[in-house]
Amino acid sequence: MTYYSCFDQNGNIIARCQTKEDINVLKKIGRPIMKIKEMKKEESVVCSLTGSPSDYNEDY
Repeated sequence: MTYYSCFDQNGNIIARCQTKEDINVLKKIGRPIMKIKEMKKEESVVCSLTGSPSDYNEDY
């Protein structure tokens, strides 16, 4: 499974998403996503252990 980290213009992480569709939804609701980076497998294991990536997205 591939996860993505989304960053704002200052380089702060603002969301973690599982699909490109999740990223598009966040953009549509106005999240200021400036950079998207695919997470490494060792980073993404945290998402699968803690639940859905949307748990990180308070507006989603």
